[in-house]
Amino acid sequence: MYEQYYGFIEKPFSLTPDPKYLYRSQSHASAFEVLQYAIERREGFVVVTGDIGTGKTTLCRALLEHIDQTTVTALILNPFLSEEDLLRRILLDFGVVSRAEVKAGRLAGVSKQELIDTLYDFLLGLIPLKASAVVIIDEAQNLPLPVLEQIRILSNLETDKEKLLQVVFVGQLDLHDLLRRPELRQLDQRISIRYELKPLDREASDAYVRHRLTIAGGAGSVRFTSQALALVHRISGGIPRLINLLCDRALLAGFSAQADRITPDMVRHAATNLDIASAPVQRFELLRPHASVAAAAAVVLLAAAFAVGLTGLLYQRFAINTVQARGISEATVMPSAASARPERQLPADTALTVLVDSYREGAQSERAVRELTTWLEASGHRVYYQRVDLGANGRWWRVLAGAYAEHQYETASWDAARIKAAAPVLQARVITAAAGPKR
Repeated sequence: MYEQYYGFIEKPFSLTPDPKYLYRSQSHASAFEVLQYAIERREGFVVVTGDIGTGKTTLCRALLEHIDQTTVTALILNPFLSEEDLLRRILLDFGVVSRAEVKAGRLAGVSKQELIDTLYDFLLGLIPLKASAVVIIDEAQNLPLPVLEQIRILSNLETDKEKLLQVVFVGQLDLHDLLRRPELRQLDQRISIRYELKPLDREASDAYVRHRLTIAGGAGSVRFTSQALALVHRISGGIPRLINLLCDRALLAGFSAQADRITPDMVRHAATNLDIASAPVQRFELLRPHASVAAAAAVVLLAAAFAVGLTGLLYQRFAINTVQARGISEATVMPSAASARPERQLPADTALTVLVDSYREGAQSERAVRELTTWLEASGHRVYYQRVDLGANGRWWRVLAGAYAEHQYETASWDAARIKAAAPVLQARVITAAAGPKR
């Protein structure tokens, strides 16, 4: 209806995952780079999560368009598959079998082991071609446990030097909880890279709307006022799918009014029709980095978010820096102390971890640790604690994110950089599991 009126060549805010509409916000651009890096380095298992409507499927489609011709790909959009159906779908996408063969039922009587053997032979055939294979599974939080176990077994297809198959899990935030189930521990330990897509901030939300209007060809004939864009972001919470819904209905309201400007009233009308309430402000929204915010202001915001007094927080940081400057050892770890949490200790075989922050023991720091833990886990990091004794300088809690093998230093560095980018005041850094910062 409104497309012709405004001169669009297509709907600018369609809900279909068209890769040309992917807006590379800081979070989406980072996710794209992480996936490209993982595929180039043949990292094995990769997990990308995000809230409903954050653009995960669109990201997958865009990634497939940019993968080079030496990489064969399979995109699984339906996770409700049996083990055999998953294998058939992978073979179909890889081009090993044809769609006509599948439709004719010629693979119906083939056993699971025969399907695995066929896949293995195909993957071995890629080696002399210097090619690789990637399976991307969308909505992975819905995968049945037997299928997840089958995928883990597929990861055993390898040569002496490299993995023959990479798997990218893409899913909602509860995918982390699924992978942490005890029966999936072997699979979870093989995941080398984890990334969480974030909602768009206000600036990115505005740019996202303008980007889609431009791609659809009608940016010059209609515009959203600044107040309307602010309202779109507030109501949607920066979720791209909700932005699309609101803007589509707001354009329809603009068309009905024969207007070339979309106003806040039109956005409110759209939200009412869609029955969308304003999204709650996320607790750690204050931790987003802004170049114009001074470091002191970031410390104040962090202290407020963690419910820790500014004076206490500054004292803790001053004390830690003083201890480090004097060369006092922090290696006296006390995992068996009464207040330590055994389930949060680093696994015995851990070589590297990310030191996120340290807090002096006390009631306030306990709250700070809990707040920081909640945020880190919501961002997809596994959190551990170390209790260290600094002698005259007291006892401290270390908050650690992730447990890595020695060869995963790059992955650990990437995770540390993500934490630091989201909350610069934390100064997250890679350390060895039993010593100080990794040089």
